[in-house]
Amino acid sequence: MILLHTADWHLGQCFFEYDRSDEHLEFLQWLKAQVCEGGVDALLVAGDVFDGPNPSAGSQRMFYRFLREVSSARPGLQTVIIAGNHDSGARLEAPDPLLEEMNVTVRGVIKRTPEGEIDYRRLIVPLMADDGGVAAWCLAVPYLRQGDYPESDSYQTGVARMYERLYGMVEDRSKPIVAMGHLQASGAEVSENDRSERTIIGGLECISPDCFDGGIAYTALGHLHRAQRVSGRGNVCYAGSPLPMSFAERNNRQSVSLVEITDSGEARVERIRFQPPRALLSIPGSPEPPVRVLEEIGLLPDGEVTLSSPYLEVKALITEPEPSLRYRIEEALKNKPVRLARIVAFTPGSDRDIPALSCEELQSVSPMAVAVDIFRRRYRGEEMPGRMKELLQNVIREAAQ
Repeated sequence: MILLHTADWHLGQCFFEYDRSDEHLEFLQWLKAQVCEGGVDALLVAGDVFDGPNPSAGSQRMFYRFLREVSSARPGLQTVIIAGNHDSGARLEAPDPLLEEMNVTVRGVIKRTPEGEIDYRRLIVPLMADDGGVAAWCLAVPYLRQGDYPESDSYQTGVARMYERLYGMVEDRSKPIVAMGHLQASGAEVSENDRSERTIIGGLECISPDCFDGGIAYTALGHLHRAQRVSGRGNVCYAGSPLPMSFAERNNRQSVSLVEITDSGEARVERIRFQPPRALLSIPGSPEPPVRVLEEIGLLPDGEVTLSSPYLEVKALITEPEPSLRYRIEEALKNKPVRLARIVAFTPGSDRDIPALSCEELQSVSPMAVAVDIFRRRYRGEEMPGRMKELLQNVIREAAQ
């Protein structure tokens, strides 16, 4: 059996106010070609289909059109989709009666039996063979929130028990078993300084990949945006996101995983590289003073902005107020074939620890004192100009009225 594992599409994402619909559309067209050319039997989408729980009409239209087109282009294809933490599981499941006609199975929420028990059997999806028999079993577990898993003393233990019980309920274990999940596995790498991934994780405990050992042929994970094997396990993998979600991910290698489950139950994994339509460019390599930043911009080639023009991040080292910095950068970028996404201002010593204040202490601090202290920290002990103090004081006074 041949599976194609993908995840973390984040359809509908705006990258610093830039619409990425054309990028996502190009990925979905490429993905459809991989399904057809690779002779894929089952497409596994491991969560975060959309970038938010209330996706736009355009994003939903793109998603459902893809499902219709890929099902028509590859007759017999079975698609299994689980919800991620960015998705609304109930919204994903809503069109089930129509999706089932296209051999698409969606598991977005954890449902309960009339007795109040977790409906485990609903999460065990048969992957069918051409002859109508079961070729493999899929444990399709969506992103688990508190209360979705068996009663346990921790999130980690609860998730492990969920997979353990699902595995125990598979009727015919002579067939290969594939697991799906949207979680952070311990031993997985998170992109350095990537707030998007850390926000996604939300402080929940990591899940040990040990819970996927002992009989599971392949585990298709979503949640982290870097394609990778977990703790050296060749059969526990993140597909990664098809597009970089932040500048911290600009060096990631986007891909999907083509998985062949052999007759012996072994998983042979091939990573198929996808080249995003637009690159991410960050200059300078490390924060530099504005004069040096403008010199770096001047070294960029001239040209017009096109659909393939990269997104640009500019990193500037600020030692004194620079109110015209953005204007100067935008002027320097005229006739440069890049899309300015953001300007990041770094200040010397900005990473120093600031002592925490109690609630009572915070209430006794004047807003002006806070502003003056922040200015002094950012600009190497310089005092805030009198005119700036006067304007700020007027704002504070108006806000208090």
